[in-house]
Amino acid sequence: MKTSRSPSPSRGRLIALIAAGVVLLILAGVGIYGLIAGPRGTNAPHPEPSSSPPPTPSMPGPSSLRLPVVVRSAAPETFARNVADAIFGWDTTSGLMPLDYTSIVLDAGDPTGTEQAGLASDVSAYLPTRDAWIELRKHETRQRLIIDRVIVPAAWADAVAQAQPGQIAPGAGAYTIEGTRHRDGLWNGEPVSSEHAVSFTMFIVCAPTYPTCHLLRLSQLDDPLR
Repeated sequence: MKTSRSPSPSRGRLIALIAAGVVLLILAGVGIYGLIAGPRGTNAPHPEPSSSPPPTPSMPGPSSLRLPVVVRSAAPETFARNVADAIFGWDTTSGLMPLDYTSIVLDAGDPTGTEQAGLASDVSAYLPTRDAWIELRKHETRQRLIIDRVIVPAAWADAVAQAQPGQIAPGAGAYTIEGTRHRDGLWNGEPVSSEHAVSFTMFIVCAPTYPTCHLLRLSQLDDPLR
């Protein structure tokens, strides 16, 4: 779902956080992306406290739950696809809650921990709120993503070209994902489904900085780098 944003005070700037620590790039001609504070203009809350509802006959207890993982890869595009699948792939009947799915993505995040708080905020904007999740679970709702294409946005290439030596960590990159979000569930006992086009950009860092790729931040949903 695309959320509204207040007009940017300076459409001629890109604020991108890419680091083996933290690096701030301000480059002309690209537009603002609030990667420090996370996606702006969204009503999605920060991740809720870690607590799952007590087991019920239709929901397995914590001891029987197994969290999925983001499949690691040293290939940037492969990793980007794996992260996208993890963000959009969830099942309300699994016994897991939004915070559990957030933790799956965070496990593939910045090893230094510098970006973890911001990334947690980013991911929470992509997931249903806790209350919405409980409602969706009543309808046995599941979601998955069909990826149409993965591209390196021209805006990122411009940023790299204009960056000063040492500003961008070796192996850092931006990948824009375009695809279709599919949801399936039940309404009055009958199967229902919906489709919605989505797009977003993820910022990752791979070799030679790290042996395998790691996720740094996410753009606002449906407002990717172009």
